[in-house]
Amino acid sequence: MLTLDKFEEASEKVKEVTLETKLVYSDFLSEQTGNKVYLKPENMQFTGAYKVRGAYYKISTLTEAERKKGLITASAGNHAQGVAYAAKCYGCKAVIVMPTTTPLIKVNRTKSYGAEVVLCGDVYDEACQKAYELAEEKGYTFIHPFDDLAVATGQGTIAMEIFKELPLVEYILVPIGGGGLATGVSTLAKLLNPKIKVIGVEPAGANCMQASFKAGKVTTLPSVNTIADGTAVKTPGSKIFPYIKKNLDDIITVEDDELVVAFLDMVENHKMVVENSGLLTVAALKHLGVKDKRVVSILSGGNMDVITMSSVVQQGLIFRDRIFTVSVLLPDKPGELSKVAATIAAEQGNVIKLEHNQFVSTNRNAAVELRITLECFGTDHKNQIIKALEKNGYKPKLVRASL
Repeated sequence: MLTLDKFEEASEKVKEVTLETKLVYSDFLSEQTGNKVYLKPENMQFTGAYKVRGAYYKISTLTEAERKKGLITASAGNHAQGVAYAAKCYGCKAVIVMPTTTPLIKVNRTKSYGAEVVLCGDVYDEACQKAYELAEEKGYTFIHPFDDLAVATGQGTIAMEIFKELPLVEYILVPIGGGGLATGVSTLAKLLNPKIKVIGVEPAGANCMQASFKAGKVTTLPSVNTIADGTAVKTPGSKIFPYIKKNLDDIITVEDDELVVAFLDMVENHKMVVENSGLLTVAALKHLGVKDKRVVSILSGGNMDVITMSSVVQQGLIFRDRIFTVSVLLPDKPGELSKVAATIAAEQGNVIKLEHNQFVSTNRNAAVELRITLECFGTDHKNQIIKALEKNGYKPKLVRASL
């Protein structure tokens, strides 16, 4: 596996189940970073993620007897849908073990392809252990989400498509959970152009591959904590580790707060919904440290439930100073609230929530607290509103916004 012939074979095979995800040039991200940034929108695949590539190619390499046993895998969601859909195409049974924390949209879509879903454990690693137990008990054929050379070969077909569209690409940014996608993409990219740089990106709270690189061997994290649920993996793949160690040039980690802001940028500037794991490569662009390069960021998936989306949008607005909360102390008498409201209105601020606390002081004639949550146009506008409140005799104090 992981030869040019196998990658070419896989590239033709996955065309049977994948949609064409042409590169999208990003004026916004290019201007922000000083590079020519292109997006590979795998979030637009039929199953909402790239994972169907590896799953379908892997299943195509199985014997008829192996497929008839039924298939089983563990996944935080995207590989689950890939296996479920591929199994449906081949007419075989699929059992998917998913962490109990998996977003509802991923669970329901996996079921919609006819798969049986078993919820177990809080993270992928615990779900995977359960899947192995069921495979042993029932005789199912196990399809590993990343530590499998055939699966990695299928995922690497993304690199083939990138090179066909952008032969002079200089950097490819790829998300890392267990490492299957990074293995396939980096290996094929180096076969096609040894000078290209392939950079892996992990959430800071689940950097198992970075820890393994530093240790020089596969390393298990004691725990993971990230909103990027699709890459919340404690142990990277051991079979693929030698390939990724050889072909990956560097690993960048990003904080969850950076993913929140990246989500807002993608929605506002590209009208695309990309899940937190898929945004890793977007958030990493400002950490790349190069200029005037042709860079491709792989958007690995877009399966995000509405509740999570709502929370991320709200937090993104707060981080971007589009929403903020200010506290002012007022005498407890008629007309004071209208004075504050008039000051804010004059500066084009939009009040979205008020909290009036009469018990901040034992002397209510001296002060009551008013907390005002506002919408504004950004940092400069926020500062303008605060200065106006100060000018009118108030002593505004910024507090953590709470929606």
